[in-house]
Amino acid sequence: MAQTAGNTRAGVVHQEEPPWANSTERQFASLLDSYGIAWEHEPHRFPVAFDGAGNPIEHFTPDFYLPETGEYIELTVLKQDLCTRKNRKLRLMRECYPEVRCRIIYRRDYENLALKYGWADNPDIQGLGIPRRQPGPPRIEVPRD
Repeated sequence: MAQTAGNTRAGVVHQEEPPWANSTERQFASLLDSYGIAWEHEPHRFPVAFDGAGNPIEHFTPDFYLPETGEYIELTVLKQDLCTRKNRKLRLMRECYPEVRCRIIYRRDYENLALKYGWADNPDIQGLGIPRRQPGPPRIEVPRD
């Protein structure tokens, strides 16, 4: 099963800040805090590939765990060339642990969050093409006569 490690936050201030991989993780944690959603940063490491003797040779460590819903979240917004690798690891994790719920938040999803919450000044997401409006049905204006 998964190995436990990492930092926990449940809407309270902790003495030490988790070791963020980038500022998008920190922003996402702040968003969860603002909604009072308990989270843990990289608390579990899942072995997903094994050698012939059954020893783990590859692991998947999702960025966040939401203990109230039992769901894991992986952010993949900076280097899109990592998407294929993360998708593969997520697929392997689902094969090994079908009871574990995990979702990936991709660049476009994060861009929409950046628009909604005004994060466009985050240096890690500069140049990502932040959309100008919230996703949803197209806004069509019909001229009135």
